Amino acid sequence: MVNWAKTAVAIKRPIPLVMNWRTGLRLGGAVLAALLLLLGLDVAFPLPRAPLYSPLVLAADGTVLHAYLNPTQKWRMKTELPEITPALQQAIIYKEDRYFRYHFGVNPIAIVQAAGRNLLGTGRTTGASTITMQVARLLEPKERTLGNKILEMLRALQLEAHYSKAEILQLYLNLVPYGGNIEGVKSAALLYFQQPPDYLSLAQTVTLAIIPNQPRILVLGKNNAAIRAERNRWLRRFQQQHLFPDQDIADALAEPLAVQRHAPPLLAPHLARRLVTRFPGQPIIRSTLRRGPQAQAEDLTKNYVRRLHELGIAQAAVLVVNNRTRAVEAYVGSADFQDATSAGQVDGVQAIRSPGSTLKPFLYALALDRGLVTPKLKLPDVPTNFSGFRPENFDKSFSGEVTVERALTYSLNIPAVRVLSELGVSTFTDKLRDAGFRRVAHDAPRLGLSTILGGCGATLEELTALYAALADQGRYAPLTLALNLNEELRMKKEELSGKAAAPTSNSSFLIPHSSLITSPAAAFLITDILAQHTRPDLPLGYQGSARLPKIAWKTGTSYGRRDAWSIGYNQDYTVGAWVGNFSGEGSPALTGTDIATPLLFDLFNALAYNSPNNWATPPTSLDFRLVCAESGLVPGEHCPNQLIDYYLPSVSSAQRCEHQREALVSADGSISYCRACVPASGFRRQLFPNPRPEVLAFREAQGLHATRLPAHNPACRLVRNADDDTGGALAITSPLANAEYLLNRREKQQLLLSCAAGSEVRQVFWYVNDRFLRAASATERVFFRPPSGAVKISCADDHGRNVDIQLQVAEL
Repeated sequence: MVNWAKTAVAIKRPIPLVMNWRTGLRLGGAVLAALLLLLGLDVAFPLPRAPLYSPLVLAADGTVLHAYLNPTQKWRMKTELPEITPALQQAIIYKEDRYFRYHFGVNPIAIVQAAGRNLLGTGRTTGASTITMQVARLLEPKERTLGNKILEMLRALQLEAHYSKAEILQLYLNLVPYGGNIEGVKSAALLYFQQPPDYLSLAQTVTLAIIPNQPRILVLGKNNAAIRAERNRWLRRFQQQHLFPDQDIADALAEPLAVQRHAPPLLAPHLARRLVTRFPGQPIIRSTLRRGPQAQAEDLTKNYVRRLHELGIAQAAVLVVNNRTRAVEAYVGSADFQDATSAGQVDGVQAIRSPGSTLKPFLYALALDRGLVTPKLKLPDVPTNFSGFRPENFDKSFSGEVTVERALTYSLNIPAVRVLSELGVSTFTDKLRDAGFRRVAHDAPRLGLSTILGGCGATLEELTALYAALADQGRYAPLTLALNLNEELRMKKEELSGKAAAPTSNSSFLIPHSSLITSPAAAFLITDILAQHTRPDLPLGYQGSARLPKIAWKTGTSYGRRDAWSIGYNQDYTVGAWVGNFSGEGSPALTGTDIATPLLFDLFNALAYNSPNNWATPPTSLDFRLVCAESGLVPGEHCPNQLIDYYLPSVSSAQRCEHQREALVSADGSISYCRACVPASGFRRQLFPNPRPEVLAFREAQGLHATRLPAHNPACRLVRNADDDTGGALAITSPLANAEYLLNRREKQQLLLSCAAGSEVRQVFWYVNDRFLRAASATERVFFRPPSGAVKISCADDHGRNVDIQLQVAEL
């Protein structure tokens, strides 16, 4: 049978549980409603805006390089969490709010005690403000009334709901006043003690902890004696509470307080302005600069330019790059940022200037990679007309023929223009575009052969990055000015763990991307050539001092002597130096060698003195071969003098040397024979020089010995085939092709006709508009009066070769 009594009891027992569940539901609903109400109030009354901080630009090690006033013209530098030392935390919390870590923004006990003291008039009148309430007041300054005090409490509760205790303490330390326009512990530490908060002594830390309560009375630099007395009073109180070791307290009590306000950190002003513009609103920007090299570079540049003022030279810019990371470690935009008379605020690192001859190493590197040249190859250095462009060397002289390495070492213009004409201007400018040359990329369609002589625009930053690629086996990467997020996080972790944070020397993530713009072989050969310079500060070579750094370097001087460049590098650093005037005014003394290079070596000696002098080694892609000493080509049949030269297998030209030609001449040497007319006897074989026509013409014009082949056998009746002739090409050297000439008829002005022909040519024939003018010797200068309008000039030689040019003639 069913026991109904027990069943009834069993049924009745769950009833209290159901009631508890309903009660809990009601309570949960009430809590949820309260939370929704609070959330609604939080949305309706959002937290005040974050404080406006003074932008800070830091060095790579975290020290402050440059500081700016915030938008409200206050020094409010953001104190980062790792900078809040345990000593600073203890001093502030004990002094301001002992129960800070335990209350929820408002301390009820302190409020009751304060209310009692204020109502009864016993003890010191206080407001029972917690650190969180003080943050609320500092974020929204208001008149001190009971109503505003309640609002502070509500804001304190809201702050506690949004931020951790560490973040609230950080906000407090960033907002506390220190008199005048100085706010925050970090601002006070840097402006008065010239150290960040985490580098302060205990005495200095306690000093900064006591001032915010009386910032108008305890003014550092004015009331030091009163501040010291108040500091020591608090130090003794801390000692009684055993907050710090007794010895630390004793040392702090004995520490003097001779402090005054200092100027804010103002290193690297150009880079600081650049980074603050790039990262607007960011309170702390960590650059790649190193404080020591930056300070050295600024001092050396300023002092060096001071000595140049009497020469009419007022400015300079410097860039120092770590080759392994491409991090910029020193950035000097001008000699003196504050020098308004010389436009000191212009950033010379970014200014677009004429690069002079500084692009030549890159040109020769590209030519090496395409097999156009090798170091010992000889190039003509004679007056040359490149389709209307007639370049000159810097010293107005000519060498006849020079090796590639000599042409680069002495920065000769004509060989460089010849190599560029063979390589192609578009090929060259495309590579410069790949290397980050923005102005060149923009102007590329309009650039010509003058580009290699400085006829384009470039910046010191672009050129230094290009040379850093040569230092790094041809690998180009853009320069790094600010540490990226990965590096920032790594350094933050090291700071929090107590390790010394510094950027890694081989951090691959510092280089966003890289590309090979020249082969390692070409980069090595160019470096080897540029390192052969004689150091201006050590005429016997760098070996004379084991402590001075070995470097490769190149100079450049722009047209009109407006820009002087010197850029050098070794395995570790690339240093670029520009000297001139931002106004564009030239100076007779302004040359890369004489003016920019001394500054370059001052910088290198300061940065890399007593360095290991490790140097590049030849890559396996390079090999040696014998070449003719007269031409630099693979030895031919008549090349007794030979030397060793580097070359790139399967890339470098294998053309054989023909600097001498064997000819059949009569016994007396008066006539020469071709194979068709050589007699059975009475002739001999003789070697004759076989220079390029333009080189031969130059030698003859200079009165130098130049042996030509004897005249061809006049009895030979066969028609010669010019295509079978091994002589040099025929070229008209005057007038210029595609040029326009304006002649004064009343003065009976004439045009000069001249040509460059091979050594076998004795006679040439001139034509004007396909009408025969006259015959002349190969070296004779012919003058004539051309007709107006379009004119065709033709020249034929006695070996059947012919060349034409077009020009325009107008009359006054």
